[in-house]
Amino acid sequence: MAGRDLRVRVSERIADAGYAAGWTALRFAPDALARSLFDQAGAVVGRRHGGPAQFRANLARVIGTTPGEVPDELVVDAMTSYLRYWCEAFRLPSMDPAEAAGNFDLPAADRARIDTALDCGRGVVLALPHSGNWDMAGLWLVQHYGTFATVAERLKPESLFRRFVEYRESLGFEIFPLSGGEQPPYGELAARLRDGGIICLLGDRDLARQGVPVTFFGEPTRMPAGPAKLAIETGAALIPAHVWFLDAPYSMASCGEEIDVSGGVAAATQAMATAFERNIAAHPADWHMLQPLWEADWSAARRARLGEAT
Repeated sequence: MAGRDLRVRVSERIADAGYAAGWTALRFAPDALARSLFDQAGAVVGRRHGGPAQFRANLARVIGTTPGEVPDELVVDAMTSYLRYWCEAFRLPSMDPAEAAGNFDLPAADRARIDTALDCGRGVVLALPHSGNWDMAGLWLVQHYGTFATVAERLKPESLFRRFVEYRESLGFEIFPLSGGEQPPYGELAARLRDGGIICLLGDRDLARQGVPVTFFGEPTRMPAGPAKLAIETGAALIPAHVWFLDAPYSMASCGEEIDVSGGVAAATQAMATAFERNIAAHPADWHMLQPLWEADWSAARRARLGEAT
């Protein structure tokens, strides 16, 4: 056990050092060089042994096939997209905020959905999956609406967690840490919504392991209750959003119709999952889900924890 703990601590320190090096070295590198290096790395990882097995299995659900039938080029494109996110993340702190936001587009009709809610004095919950560069989307929000609130997943070691919090705060985000990786700070987020503010929540991963059962691409999984619960409790508009990449350095987003939350948390969360389905299916290569998501892929330990919780 002691040996395993030591290996975990060493691995965490290596990860921390790697991210620190990325933010230090890449932020001032020429843009074309940095993007080329990350594109090449994505292609190599995507082609090696058919790409990460879980990544391929997740993509298989999206396009309705088996992992073995997922086109190799889709896996390569998806891994290249994932590394593009990291390339841009490492470089964002050194970029001019207005210039960076100028590379991001949200159609006027979609933006009107946000404005309509805010003009009525309502808060807005933007729920989105891990797709494209959500940090770039946040930077765009800051440039057009001022700050917004979001949460940060607890990472180990603490120094790595602090790096990510400081990075996003440097972009103008208001960050609330998840409490021990468990429950979001509902009280603080609800207060922002009652004040007519915006919060953004990534809604496709159930970090708390206590999410709402949903059907997603035809299979059962769970998604966090937070977006729907906050909208119901505060009267905020729950709007599904999506971000995807265009040719570098450009990105685009969409904001769908407000989700009806009158049927309760479970129905609203399923409606959110359905909205995610449509958008992910339209841009599968830009969905950065490398972890086990569906119940069929959960570990025995996670199943046991879920059984204890219920």
